[in-house]
Amino acid sequence: MRRCVRILPGLALGLMAGPALAHTGQGDASGLAHGFLHPLTGLDHMLAMVAVGLVAAQVGGRAMVLVPLSFIGMMMVGGALGAAGVALPHVETAIALSVAVLGAAVALRLTMPVAAAMALVGVFAVFHGHAHGAEMPEAASGLANGAGFVGATALLHAAGLGLGLGMGRLGEGNGRPVLRVAGAAFAAAGLGLLAGAF
Repeated sequence: MRRCVRILPGLALGLMAGPALAHTGQGDASGLAHGFLHPLTGLDHMLAMVAVGLVAAQVGGRAMVLVPLSFIGMMMVGGALGAAGVALPHVETAIALSVAVLGAAVALRLTMPVAAAMALVGVFAVFHGHAHGAEMPEAASGLANGAGFVGATALLHAAGLGLGLGMGRLGEGNGRPVLRVAGAAFAAAGLGLLAGAF
């Protein structure tokens, strides 16, 4: 399992690899850059994707791979829906809610089966992907744009996993509920984002 966690950043970099054009702002190069930067420039996306890693670390075992993969897979479905112009209700609210719910799951140390954790993150992933697909520039390559978004998402999941595993060990060593405090901070941030979404 540790090997799989170590592989995630490399997998993300591999997914981001693609043909680059000599001039930025055109074709694949523009699509890849836009897709990669999208989750990194929005606080709601960034927090939710790191929180997915925290949840996966808390559940442990196979969840450390399957939960992030579930998010990425369902995010791609949502991205296809958004790019096709299929409307989803309350997308921004669902994205903000994802930060609050995933943070609360970590803060409350909810124990859940791997399948339940996969379903939880998968539902929210559809909305994250939809927002990305709907905001994709018309001139951008859809494949390159999606690869950039998936790559950045995988890196954020890996960061959340690393933080979750590190904070879990720190909490075990001195008895402080470090991971729960981090979850509470994410939940509070999500409530703030949720208040702004209305």
